[in-house]
Amino acid sequence: MKGFGNIMKQAQKMQEEMARVQEQLGTMKVSATAGGGMVSVEANGKQEIISIKIEPEVINPEDNEMLQDLVLAASNEALRKSRDLLKQEMAKITGGINIPGLEF
Repeated sequence: MKGFGNIMKQAQKMQEEMARVQEQLGTMKVSATAGGGMVSVEANGKQEIISIKIEPEVINPEDNEMLQDLVLAASNEALRKSRDLLKQEMAKITGGINIPGLEF
């Protein structure tokens, strides 16, 4: 049963590491732009949008669809980068092993 005790210790250590990384992910930031930098979106590692910046030149009351598309594109790219960041950080803990139930 000694082997089982070691497995439990390793699992507990991994759980503690995952909690630490989850906390750190809240402070990590990624950003994405669209429209040649006219729209910038920043997200944290918890996949939360934390800021959106829109250059005044892109605001055109006659064409709000273009602005909506740019915000959407930049937001989706920022969230994709955030998911990639999460996967990278979790892979450091799991050693790249696919653990059932841990989908990122």
